[in-house]
Amino acid sequence: MTDPDATTASALLGASVHRQVRQMVLTGELEPSAPLSVPALATRLGVSRSPVREAVQQLIYEGLAVNVPHAGARVAAIDDDQVRDVLAVRAVLDGLAAAEAAAKLTEADLAKLATILAEQEENLRGAADTARDTELDLEFHTFIRDRAGNRPLADELARLEAQAHLYRGDLWRSELNRRVALREHRRIVEALESGHAQDARAAAEAHVRGLTTRLGRR
Repeated sequence: MTDPDATTASALLGASVHRQVRQMVLTGELEPSAPLSVPALATRLGVSRSPVREAVQQLIYEGLAVNVPHAGARVAAIDDDQVRDVLAVRAVLDGLAAAEAAAKLTEADLAKLATILAEQEENLRGAADTARDTELDLEFHTFIRDRAGNRPLADELARLEAQAHLYRGDLWRSELNRRVALREHRRIVEALESGHAQDARAAAEAHVRGLTTRLGRR
């Protein structure tokens, strides 16, 4: 007979390991094309190989890793053309998520978004911190798409946004982009506070399309 407590503990451990390895990938601690060695990661995280193996498979599903024949899993690499394609699709879906969230956000939800914006502004006062910028950007967009209440949309956006953050060009390190991104986030929140679905859609789409434009300025 399966022990329910053991099953729950296993699931929690698996989620924790996936979250840790995913964060290593998204912040660049594990760089594009770096090997995802299950034994090495298990030792590094102090866990057994099984949850690490499952985490790596999940990363492959999310498009954050690839399985290279005769070489095993590696962190995926994304170039300029690929990130433009990802952002083009993300713009449309981010707009849809913002529009659907506009009618569902509570005052507590809006207060949470305001807190994230305040943390982003505080982070801008120091030197570029790619890891923290990534964490806050993901938190901001994840919160909105989850509040949209559309699971297929949220799942697809999670993959697309993670793939965009794989990009290791100047897009995420540029001081200009950091400031403009915060300004665009504020516009999204203002539209959400007003409850205007179409304004929220337009602001969210404009934000992602702006990223694409700034990418081309390098």
